[in-house]
Amino acid sequence: MFVAPGIAAAASLPTPEPVPAPYDASRPGAPIGRLQIPAIGVDETLYDQVTSLSIDKGPSHWPGTAMPGELGNVVVAGHRTTHRSPFLRLGDLHAGDEIVFVMPGATSKYRVTYSEIVSPKALDIVNQHDVSEATLFTCHPPGSASERLVIHALLEVPVAVPATPAVTATAADPIYNGRGPNRQI
Repeated sequence: MFVAPGIAAAASLPTPEPVPAPYDASRPGAPIGRLQIPAIGVDETLYDQVTSLSIDKGPSHWPGTAMPGELGNVVVAGHRTTHRSPFLRLGDLHAGDEIVFVMPGATSKYRVTYSEIVSPKALDIVNQHDVSEATLFTCHPPGSASERLVIHALLEVPVAVPATPAVTATAADPIYNGRGPNRQI
C-alpha cells in the first residue's frame, strides 16, 4: 500500500518493539530484503532485527516499525565505522537523495528530507506517524557512539503516467520512404 506523505490511511500504525538486548541469540537477524542508497554507493542486504548480532551483518530493520512502502516509519540502523561500515557516508546524503528498499514483491523509493544529530537516548526516532517515512540512523561522529546521525525520508508515491495515444499515419500524412528528399509513397 502506498500512502502519500501527510495522508492518513484506515490502517493502524505499527508498534515498535522495545530496545532489544544487544546479544540476544534468539534474534540473530535474518535477511528480509535489500537497502540501496545510490548517492553514497550503498547496496546491502537488509536484516530484520536491531540487535548487535543483526547490525553486525548489515543495515537492520527495527522490529515493529513500518515495513517499506507501508504507512508509518520504517526504521533502520547500521554501522558507520565497523563491520564493513555500510553507513560510513550516511552524513553525505542531501535532501532529495533516494533511498530504495527492495523487498519481496515490492520496491519502495524514499527521498531524503533532512538529517539531524541526536542523543543515543532519543528513542523518539522510532515513533510512528500518519505518513510513509523512513528513518536511518548510525553512530556519530564517525568512530564514536556519543551521538546518532539520523536521516529522514518520505515515500515517493508512484505517479501514474497517462497513456499516450498511438500515432498512426492517415492518408493525408506524407510518409517518407527513404528514396530521395521528402519523397512520398
